[in-house]
Amino acid sequence: MLETDHLLRYWTDSQWAANVLMLMHLLGAMVLGLLLGYERAYHGRAAGMRTYALVCMASCAVTILVGYPDQWFGGHMAGGSLPQFTDPTRVIQGVVTGIGFLCAGVIMREGMNISGLTTAASMWAASAIGIVLGMGFYFAAIALTLLCATLMMWGAKLESRLPSHPAIAVTLRGESGRRFTQAELAEFADGLGYRFAPGSLSIEKQGDHEEWRFVCTAKQNFKGQTLCRFTGRLHELPGVAGYRVTHARN
Repeated sequence: MLETDHLLRYWTDSQWAANVLMLMHLLGAMVLGLLLGYERAYHGRAAGMRTYALVCMASCAVTILVGYPDQWFGGHMAGGSLPQFTDPTRVIQGVVTGIGFLCAGVIMREGMNISGLTTAASMWAASAIGIVLGMGFYFAAIALTLLCATLMMWGAKLESRLPSHPAIAVTLRGESGRRFTQAELAEFADGLGYRFAPGSLSIEKQGDHEEWRFVCTAKQNFKGQTLCRFTGRLHELPGVAGYRVTHARN
C-alpha cells in the first residue's frame, strides 16, 4: 500500500537541490542547442533550432541523471540497493548510438549528390555538447558550442577560398538519333577546364534517345561559378536536347 512517507521522499531538501541543479543544466543545454541550431535554421535546413535544443537537452538530461544515483526513485533504493559505482560511460555510449540513428535520417542521396552530412554531424555535436554540460564541464560546453557554430557559419566560406577541385554531376539527353562518344565528351569537358571521370559514366537508352550521366572535376576552383561555367557552354555541344547539372558531393 502506498504510504505518505514514500511520497514525501520525492520532496526532500536533497531532492529539491538535485532537481534545481538539473534544471540549470537543462536550461544551459537548451540555450546552447538553440544557438547551434540557429545556423541551420537560417539556411533553411530541415533540422532547426528546436531539433538541436531537444537533442542537446535530452543528452544532458540522461547524462546528469547518472550523477545522482542516491536520489533515484526518491532515494528509496539508496544505501546498498543500487550498485556502488554507476558507470556514466555506458550511458554516454547509449546516447551517442541513439543520436546516430537520428542523424542518419537527415542524410539524403539523390543521384550523385549527397546532402545533409553537415547537419548530421552538427546534430551529433549537439549531443556531445549536452553530454559535456551534463558532466559539469560548463566552460568546455560553451567553448564547443562556439567552435561548432563558428565552423558551420564560416567553414563553407573558407573552403570556397582554398584551392580545390569541385565535382559536378552531368546528365545529357541527346536528340533523336544522336550518339555521344566518351572521347567527344572528355574533349569538350577538357576545353572548359574540367576532367572527365570515366569511372562515373552510365548510359541509358529510351527509344531513340540516349541519356549519359557522368562526373567532371574542375581543374581549379572557379569561385562558385562551377555550374554556370559548364552550362553556359553546353549549347556548343551539338545534338543536346536537354541536360541537368548539379554539384556532385560524395
